[in-house]
Amino acid sequence: MVAAGILLVDKPGGITSHDVVARARRALGTRKIGHAGTLDPMATGLLVLGVEGATRLLTYIVGLDKTYEATIRLGASTDTDDADGQIQRVTDAASLDPARIDAEIAALTGEISQVPSRVSAIKVAGRRAYDLARAGEEVELAARSVTVSRFEVRRRRVDGGFTDLDVVVDCTSGTYIRALARDLGAALGVGGHLTALRRTRIGPFEVAGAASVDAISAAALADPASAARAVLGAIEVTGEEARDLRHGKRIAGAATRMTRNPTAAIDPSGVMVGIVERRGTDLKSVMNLPEEKSA
Repeated sequence: MVAAGILLVDKPGGITSHDVVARARRALGTRKIGHAGTLDPMATGLLVLGVEGATRLLTYIVGLDKTYEATIRLGASTDTDDADGQIQRVTDAASLDPARIDAEIAALTGEISQVPSRVSAIKVAGRRAYDLARAGEEVELAARSVTVSRFEVRRRRVDGGFTDLDVVVDCTSGTYIRALARDLGAALGVGGHLTALRRTRIGPFEVAGAASVDAISAAALADPASAARAVLGAIEVTGEEARDLRHGKRIAGAATRMTRNPTAAIDPSGVMVGIVERRGTDLKSVMNLPEEKSA
């Protein structure tokens, strides 16, 4: 039987997130695998996979803050806001004032209103925006509020008439780095697009601990309890309380034991019971894991 757990994978460029899931299904011999947060084919880096019962934890992981390393090319805009698209406009950006670039980056830091890329996976009238765009249809996406807590330039270089910026971005879930590149180029009047993107962190999970796609079968899975502790924190419950939670009963008067809401409930043997939330002064399970120990 395949163990439940969280698997970190370092996705290479040129394949989709679904391709990685398909490889993991073959390597681990189970179809019950999902992922928390898609990466574009050109992007590399961290994918968090849930295996077997741990797929239920993905709901709590997908919305976590993320870190990306990226390269933004100033001086050219594309119809996809990245290097996979067709160039629409080229402008000499070799002599851009670094101080002006920094000022516009500062304006894109903090809580901002961002229009997602037209080739994003957002649904418009039931269809993905990228499907509409590729079919030649007009795509209008509503602006959304996102938070960019760090937008830092690590390196600048001039390449012909372009200025390339190697940047690192910390942001809330739902932030489009392609849109940051597009908006920075637009603010500077020269156009901009993304030429490289790598996700290095999702919440507490780092790409440094991820397996390559060729090493999935030998990779160690984080057991559900450890993963849930890292994401939500945890409370310890007795064997009797664990049984009650699994049977849908509340734990009376136990809400004061929680420091975070929701949080994970862990039984005396270290196995995760599920996710619990406050109900007045009581605790109630809102998601239970199957009663089985992870390897």
